[in-house]
Amino acid sequence: MNVLYFAWVRERIGLPREEVQSEAATVSELVDELVAREERYAAAFADRSALRVAIDQELSDFDAPLAGAREVAFFPPMTGG
Repeated sequence: MNVLYFAWVRERIGLPREEVQSEAATVSELVDELVAREERYAAAFADRSALRVAIDQELSDFDAPLAGAREVAFFPPMTGG
């Protein structure tokens, strides 16, 4: 699946997107797999409460299932203006 990173998440990881092969059943399990890879992922996902996630361009949460997902995006909360 494609994993996309936006704003400071992208800055900490150093990539705007990547193709990830994962056995994760939920978003949270995917994050656990990423964090286990390298310190830069651990830094980006250190405070999950400061992040939002979208699965196939629909807002979701970290315990959402990933079955059939083609894209997962991580980004900080947005403010209007």
